[in-house]
Amino acid sequence: MSKRLRKPIKKEKDFSDKIIKILSQSANKAFNYKQIASKLELDDTQSRNQIIKDLKIMASSKKIIETEPGKYLIKATSREYYEGTIDMTGRKSAYFICPEFEEDVFIPSNNLNHALDKDTVKVYVYNKRSGRRAEGEVIEVIERYKTDFVGVIDIQKNFSFVSTANPKMYTDIFIPKDKIGEAEQGDVVLVHIEDWPARADSPFGKVVKVLGKPGEHDTEIHAILAEYGLPAEFPIEVETYAQKIDTSIEASEIAKRRDMRDTLTFTIDPKDAKDFDDALSFKKLENGNYEIGVHIADVSYYLEEGTILDDEAYQRATSVYLVDRVVPMLPEVLSNFACSLRPQEEKYTFSAIFEITEKSQVVNQWFGRTVIFSDQRFAYEEAQYIIETKDNTIPAETSITGSSYVVSDEIVEATLKMDELAKIFRRKRMNEGAISFDKVEVKFNLDKEGEPEGVYFKVSKDANHLIEEFMLLANRKVAEFIGKQKKTFIYRIHDEPNEDKLIAMQNLIAKFGYKIDFRNKGDISKSLNQLMADVNGKKEQNLIDTLAIRSMSKAKYSTDNIGHYGLAFEYYSHFTSPIRRYPDVMVHRLLQFYLDGGKSVDEDEYETKCLHSSTMEGLATNAERDSIKYMQVKYMQNHQDQEFLGVISGVTEWGIYVEIIENKCEGMVRTRDIKEDYYTFDEKQYALVGANSDRLLQLGDEIYVKVKNADLVKKQLDFNFIRRNE
Repeated sequence: MSKRLRKPIKKEKDFSDKIIKILSQSANKAFNYKQIASKLELDDTQSRNQIIKDLKIMASSKKIIETEPGKYLIKATSREYYEGTIDMTGRKSAYFICPEFEEDVFIPSNNLNHALDKDTVKVYVYNKRSGRRAEGEVIEVIERYKTDFVGVIDIQKNFSFVSTANPKMYTDIFIPKDKIGEAEQGDVVLVHIEDWPARADSPFGKVVKVLGKPGEHDTEIHAILAEYGLPAEFPIEVETYAQKIDTSIEASEIAKRRDMRDTLTFTIDPKDAKDFDDALSFKKLENGNYEIGVHIADVSYYLEEGTILDDEAYQRATSVYLVDRVVPMLPEVLSNFACSLRPQEEKYTFSAIFEITEKSQVVNQWFGRTVIFSDQRFAYEEAQYIIETKDNTIPAETSITGSSYVVSDEIVEATLKMDELAKIFRRKRMNEGAISFDKVEVKFNLDKEGEPEGVYFKVSKDANHLIEEFMLLANRKVAEFIGKQKKTFIYRIHDEPNEDKLIAMQNLIAKFGYKIDFRNKGDISKSLNQLMADVNGKKEQNLIDTLAIRSMSKAKYSTDNIGHYGLAFEYYSHFTSPIRRYPDVMVHRLLQFYLDGGKSVDEDEYETKCLHSSTMEGLATNAERDSIKYMQVKYMQNHQDQEFLGVISGVTEWGIYVEIIENKCEGMVRTRDIKEDYYTFDEKQYALVGANSDRLLQLGDEIYVKVKNADLVKKQLDFNFIRRNE
């Protein structure tokens, strides 16, 4: 019988670090030297003696406590371990983010101990001495950020594995034979991690749902939703409940509201919109001022608190706008019909009505429930035509009906006057330090099958700004009205930009000849606006717009009002889109409650709701971004033989990112694929440098590329470098 080989003795000065880790893993349990040696899988006399010695030294220096002779416990107050979150890199290592550390703590892959991206963990930190980079080891996974993943299943004889396209997911998921459900080889599936045994390399999971075959349109769209935990449809019981809601307009309810049905009212929305959640009314007053009403769909009238419909809307918190579909927050019977402010229909609304002077000064305001009748529905293009031409005949090529029609003189007059007032509001905002981000949005022309036929860019014009300014006015005034009463409310807040991010941005934009003034807050916003104006229409516009937005703090919901930096508003809320945003529903409820004389509600309860709404908004944004990337890859698949002119949008040691100028699709050219020279990355210049020619490939350079590979599953484009644009 062969003798079992002992593990070789590791020559270490001491076992202090490892002892601390073992004690930290079971903070309330006392260990003796034998138990620690067993945990370390050491059974030689030399190591045991060293463990005894280390325990004595640490106890005498008060790092650990000797609870009884020979038994030791980690100090509860010990600062050797910390709680925080994991930020995975794409290279199987991670960083530990914790407010107690100025710099993130590096976690090598062998110290992750089953932690995954964004998990809340307890970490033992070592190398904290000055001059050395802190490193850590995960001691415990406190809470998983997510347990559901999307991937492709590989079915073997007795088991299966699911591999994900997520670069931050460093392991496959093991699926036992009896837990693959109806999945077939190569299917895209949603899996749930059930367990991760201590000695297992991969977590154990089960197939929850089969999404389809990789590369198929519906499969990939459903995969995007599933990846972020977003629902693709409503539960049957929620749909059934919604269908039973009485959506009729009752005389008894009208009697309780301010009747605005005789006031000129119309909507301006995107031409493909199905839910119209805001309308504007216009009336000239005898004193020469204007009464302008901002009328918002009264969702809270239909959405009763505590119902399964309300619970579903709260959980979703937002509609998700993917390239080829909308995943609504509310079932269609409400979002597209009952609540939608459709033309030639009476509707219940919640309104903010303002008396405004010729110089756009608000001299009176009123908030409350109303009933309206929309006289007309416009697309932005139709309203824009009226603003530009002052003509009342909408031509067939602009009309959403497909044929020419005449607009009443009253509506033309109202549109032109509101455009005039909106421009004054906008000018005032800009003078007060608001930042204008009119980022170009990529849109796709889709055929009946949802395949991309072409790309176009959505640009904001006067008609968009008209709607925007009056919505901003309503949101600001509602927030101000409650805020000055010092009652708990839901604000939309936006912090000042992070200076480090601005400096990093400055270093990049300097390569294009631009700069930002850092002298004070006002100078920053002025110079950012100047930058936006300077880059407008230039090849680097999209890149610099993106850099500027990334340098900003993220707007979020909170009961703690710190103002809105980007809009330069002291008070700001979201009141104008309750069909697609749950925070707006809560704002309506709170506003009505306070109008009725209610006392301030519990702040903590609403802060929790704010946090949830902000989180869901972030997931929806990521899903929307992924769906655009997917459609871009799909579009480029059909243009593999075409040369494209692109601008270098990022430089790394492994390659350059290139954004195609005509369609904003971004992909990577790997350094090894650039054959004209041997290139290496120069961090100081933020460029690739040719070894033989000393020529640079840097941010903003124009080059011609061709598609090398278009991966629909990973939503990645790889390009081949063709030549410089010289």
